[in-house]
Amino acid sequence: MDQTFTYIFTRIAPYYPEGEARALARLVLETRFGFTWVEICMGKDAPLLLEQRRELENIVEGLQRKEPVQYILGEAEFCGRRFEVAPGVLVPRPETEELVDWVIDDCKAHGVEDMHVLDIGTGSGCIAVTLACAFPHARVSAMDVSADALQIARRNALAAGRDIAFLQKDILVEAGGLDVAWDVIVSNPPYVCECEKRGMDTNVLAYEPAEALFVPDDDPLRFYRAIGKYAARTLADGGKLYVEINRAFGEETSVLFESLGLRRVTLKKDAYGNNRMIRCEK
Repeated sequence: MDQTFTYIFTRIAPYYPEGEARALARLVLETRFGFTWVEICMGKDAPLLLEQRRELENIVEGLQRKEPVQYILGEAEFCGRRFEVAPGVLVPRPETEELVDWVIDDCKAHGVEDMHVLDIGTGSGCIAVTLACAFPHARVSAMDVSADALQIARRNALAAGRDIAFLQKDILVEAGGLDVAWDVIVSNPPYVCECEKRGMDTNVLAYEPAEALFVPDDDPLRFYRAIGKYAARTLADGGKLYVEINRAFGEETSVLFESLGLRRVTLKKDAYGNNRMIRCEK
């Protein structure tokens, strides 16, 4: 086994389950130092330069502090692409990949290519950029309340060679200037209740932006209410809204959308069998 891999694993093993520590060590070597997994398994070690050793030590210390590895490395993988991430934007999750796959599969099944798409709460821009890459003729817009997040999203769009309109807007307050007849609105808004914090990992609670994660216990559907109202007003006839949801509120969110006049509300489970996303139609 590669000596550098063993060094990383040994240093972080007290802080993580064994399987996770091994996965983190592999990710660091592959992403930051260019090793392949075959090279690591074959023990093909390459001496690191002084600057690389210093960088490795900083990475190990960050992992020992339980910083998200994506923030430490400055990037995360999403739908087969690498996206810049940093403190201030949510680390993309596999569940959100499933949401995006649903949008892409639906649009391709219906032969939809030239469409107006809006991503609400874009964060790193991973949803908007992925959809813009999947549909080069689509006109994609993305909004977020955070100026810092929008800077990162713009850089991710530029890196992917996609022309996306980014706007700093708070969907809870207003979305003026965005009264387009959208064909698709998609969102992964904050949906974790404050009471759920006690079951969450330190690397999420201490480092990821609370405003992108949490909602008050007494109003867990606040973002879905605002998004649903906006979608009911601005979707084109036959246009669709796709959202990621809290698994505990699948039925409640569905009923909310129906009460706002949206139809054909479909609740879908994720790969783990949890109610995780909803599609509905104008």
